[in-house]
Amino acid sequence: MATAYHHLSDYDAATVPSATGMRFAVVVADWNDRFTYSMADAAIETLERHGARREDIIVRHVPGSFELVYGAAWMVEHADVDAVIAIGCVIRGDTPHFDYICQGTTQGLAELNLRCRMPVIYGLLTCNNNEQAEARTGGMLGNKGTECAVTAIKMVAYGKGETKDHQHQEP
Repeated sequence: MATAYHHLSDYDAATVPSATGMRFAVVVADWNDRFTYSMADAAIETLERHGARREDIIVRHVPGSFELVYGAAWMVEHADVDAVIAIGCVIRGDTPHFDYICQGTTQGLAELNLRCRMPVIYGLLTCNNNEQAEARTGGMLGNKGTECAVTAIKMVAYGKGETKDHQHQEP
């Protein structure tokens, strides 16, 4: 999550396991594609930077963010991948549609994580306006796609028992 104290694209690369041999699916919503495509590009670049081969990254498109749930579920069931990254962007409008889409998509992706054999990474931006989306898709707060890719790599490694134990520092 981006805050004034955390940039979405900043991370310690030394804490990210190698993605060599890992396979990923990136499910991208076409609605608000100006933002979602930027996030998908950043996710793919980050996966490759950490050792994933381009041929081990499957990219599929769905019409909108609500369809991410079906798209991610389909990839879990039918694709030979280790993790699915779901990327979407919903921008608040004048009607309650925003609330329904955000709640339904969030609940659906959470349920997939509870019942699936692999991690499904939540890459849904829920913004009040275009400026917030711009700031989180390559603007002053970084790119949520980078954060999603790092999370995917770490969760695949976690599932394989390949994570490092870190000392917790008391504040």
